[in-house]
Formats: sequence, structure tokens, C-alpha cells
Amino acid sequence: MNPVIEAIKARRSVRSYKPDQVKAHDLAAVLEAGCFAPSAMNGQSWHFTAVRSKAVLDRLSAQVREVLAGLDNPKIRERLNDPAWHAFHGAPTVVVVSGRQDAAFHVTDCAAATQNMLLAAHSLGLGSCWIGIVARLFEGPPAAALAREFGLPDGYRPLYGVALGYPAGERPAAAPRMENTVNHDS
Repeated sequence: MNPVIEAIKARRSVRSYKPDQVKAHDLAAVLEAGCFAPSAMNGQSWHFTAVRSKAVLDRLSAQVREVLAGLDNPKIRERLNDPAWHAFHGAPTVVVVSGRQDAAFHVTDCAAATQNMLLAAHSLGLGSCWIGIVARLFEGPPAAALAREFGLPDGYRPLYGVALGYPAGERPAAAPRMENTVNHDS
């Protein structure tokens, strides 16, 4: 099978990581893969912030808990009832993916970059997980302080996170694919 298609089919979200920090050259390769994502009109409207401090990630996870506590969603409530739940699943590295807000398609550009990073991580033997709740951390009054802390350029807003690390166990099996998701015009 084609190695790219094989990687796409084999990549899974990993939610349990060893404490070992991601090697610098592997992190650099993942970030570079993000930079080579397609983008509307070649705008490359992304900015990546690698967070490797356990203390910072734990603090951000606690802030995520506060944000989620205000949502009325049974699945989220279930997670919050687990005192061991961590927003980044204990990953030693998280890449915050931010988009330049004046770019017409920054959300799409950043989604493509995120997918590139997930696939690159898989190809390097790293586990990864797309963390969508990151955007919620940067809403409201605390957003400016967090943006300064992470050195975000003016006009950029965090959209996603990519948890990265070495898997602590076996990669999960793929869930069955939904049926009737493709049709043809002929």
C-alpha cells in the first residue's frame, strides 16, 4: 500500500504518554511538516508555539477544567468527574496552533497544518492528539495575558493544540468507518 495512505489509515489519537520529552529533532520535524501544509492563496496564516513545561501544561489543563465546567454537555461532565483527567492527556509537549485573524481562511489553513503535524508525528513513532478546546482558553479577559505569555504575534488567535509524546501503550484500533459517507455523480 502507498505509505502516505497507510499512515493516514494507521494514525490514531493517543491519550496516554510516557513522561519522556519529545526529542528536539522530532519536534522540529513535526513543526516543519505543519509549515508545509496547504493554505489559501499561500497565506501560511499559522503560528506554532511549542509548550514543553509540565507546570505550564498542568496550569493550562486546570484552566481548561474551569472553562469546561461552564458547559452543559454530559460527555464533558463525565470527563470532569474523573480527577485524573488532563486536557492534554499528560503529553510532555503541546503545540498551540494559532491563526492570523485577518487571513480569509485561517481556520482552514490551521486545520491543514494540524493534520500535517499529526501525520508527521505518527511517521516518527510519536503519539499525538488533536486538542480542540485550546481555543476556549483564549476567549475572554485572560486571553491577552496568555497570548503575551506565549509570545503570540499581534492579530493571531489560538485555534487548536497538538499533544505530542511517546505512546505509553498500544495504539488504539481504528473505529469502524461510517457507511454512506461517499457518493458519486455517475
